[in-house]
Amino acid sequence: MIRFFQFLGRTLEDSVQGAGKTLALLGSTTLQMRHAWKRRRFILDQLYTCGIRPLPVVLVVALFTGMILALQTGIELDRFGAKDRIAAIIGLGLCREMGPFMTALILTASVGSGIAAELGTMKVSEEIDALETMSIRPESFLVMPRLVAMAIATPLLTFVTDLVGILGGCLVSATRLRIAPEQYLKNVVNSLAEVLTWGGLPKDLYCGLAKAFVFGVIIAVVGSAAGLSASGGAIGVGRATRSSVIQSFVLIIVVGYYLTSFFYT
Repeated sequence: MIRFFQFLGRTLEDSVQGAGKTLALLGSTTLQMRHAWKRRRFILDQLYTCGIRPLPVVLVVALFTGMILALQTGIELDRFGAKDRIAAIIGLGLCREMGPFMTALILTASVGSGIAAELGTMKVSEEIDALETMSIRPESFLVMPRLVAMAIATPLLTFVTDLVGILGGCLVSATRLRIAPEQYLKNVVNSLAEVLTWGGLPKDLYCGLAKAFVFGVIIAVVGSAAGLSASGGAIGVGRATRSSVIQSFVLIIVVGYYLTSFFYT
């Protein structure tokens, strides 16, 4: 019993210390944003890595997500004679929650793990120490370009996910539910236009993009923090990579709930 409480205490202490280090990294990296123009080439390289390379996977997942939502929801709605509401459900569901959530999970698995592995390898091979010896801050040279790239790429990919998912739902609605494509798209637009704010933008759209921005920051910071804290050679790099993916998944779910509560309560 004593060993159990010792293990529980160590786990809690490590979690609190890790959260503190991650928040400290976010704060110090934010202060380095003044060097963004000087690091613009690195930011563009990271934009390609974070925004272009995952695009094929995002397109496939978004298409079939919209198709599955339309098929499963449409079958049930058709039993009650309300299949015309399928367009509103898919449009609102993707823009509010599913779009940013699915995009964040894809980027966590493909980009966040890569960030942790890259920085972890540099850490265990003492490249980070070499940068610090040359008075180059890792937050400015390594973390900041990745943070900026993820903060930009995640909302853009989320917007693409919303569009492709809606078109996937349109495909299934037209072929399986016998709903005219023009009627489907009109219902999507009408459902999103029910609440217009901020210069005529649909609230569901910009709230989803705001959530995607926060998710992108989480993925970049958690992956960077895990990589910079890696130790113990290749085993330590693998441990840091797994830790970054798990922590990002949990934070995306928890923070997504509170952001939804904030925007819609």
